Amino acid sequence: MEIALQHARHIILQAQKLTAPMNPSTLQVIRDLGHIQIDTISVVQRAHHHTLWSRNPDYKLSELGELQTQRKIFEYWSHAASYLPMESYRFCLPRMHLYQTGKNHWFVADKKIKKYVLDKITAEGPKKASDFKSPRKKTGWFDWAPSKKALELLFMEGTLMATRREGFHKVYDLRERVLPAELNTSFPTEKEYAEFLISEQLKNQGLALSDEIAYQRGARVKALVRQTLEEMVEDKRLISVKIKNQKGPYYIRPQVLETGLKPSGMAIHILSPFDNLVIQRKRLEFFFDFNYQVECYVPAPKRKFGYFCLPILAGDKFIGRMDAKADRKNGIFQVKKIFFETPKLQKKISRPLQKKIEEFAQFNECPKLEFF
Repeated sequence: MEIALQHARHIILQAQKLTAPMNPSTLQVIRDLGHIQIDTISVVQRAHHHTLWSRNPDYKLSELGELQTQRKIFEYWSHAASYLPMESYRFCLPRMHLYQTGKNHWFVADKKIKKYVLDKITAEGPKKASDFKSPRKKTGWFDWAPSKKALELLFMEGTLMATRREGFHKVYDLRERVLPAELNTSFPTEKEYAEFLISEQLKNQGLALSDEIAYQRGARVKALVRQTLEEMVEDKRLISVKIKNQKGPYYIRPQVLETGLKPSGMAIHILSPFDNLVIQRKRLEFFFDFNYQVECYVPAPKRKFGYFCLPILAGDKFIGRMDAKADRKNGIFQVKKIFFETPKLQKKISRPLQKKIEEFAQFNECPKLEFF
């Protein structure tokens, strides 16, 4: 079965909660999207706040912290550091097991220091990395002190969790003091794990390739996902579809295939570079014909669109990108430049885009707007 690219695009936007009405609770958005990427860059509101605001204009910055202390969400690794719904915890256990067995380490922590920080947290309660003094000077982003390495490795192994954040710094505590007592923490079977990966990807992306579902997983998991997809197609829980000029097949739930209506009007979204819709760059380019890269890691002379250019979605099309910065100290939202995909879009979209920029400036705690 073949479906039109535009139909697939609409299915994706519905799954991503970027079609009207847009008033879900923050917890529901996190559950629907599966995860919200955490990022440190604060040129505009950080990615985790920005992504949630894009789905709910009434979102408040305090809500993530509240959900974390209420034990409704937790921090761990998805494709990157993320907030996840608490009910997804048991499906992080396979990744934690890889760290525990030494198969997934990307740095080494001193065993004595690991024991020291763990014993200190066990005896004294939650601690930040800064509570463990280190005389060493940092020379780069990931030049962590020995105690920080130990904390992060214990975190990735699942021994420690982030109980909350203070000033964007993790506060670590023992897993058993963070997890709700009633939470199912049994290790998932291989079949349960594969079905979870499939279910989550199709819930938050609408349709997906097998390789997208098993992204960042090992060969065994990829094979298991392929096998499970075939079984789910055979028993009619899923449909296999093709899209013109794409190898495929894509997998989709039968009931979802009947949805995917065109978004009403020309609703504008100014998205984060780490938004769930745009983070898979190849997928973004195929479905939306939008070639996008964030340039904060590119040397300044080589940047085409600016340090932290924001994708602009109008209806079901990406119409451009905006180079902007929130000067919170002076309350000014600075729009340095807007790059439209085609010049004719500028006049057509100028008024609704101006309104959305004003709303985004308010979200960034900037009452004043300045265009360069």
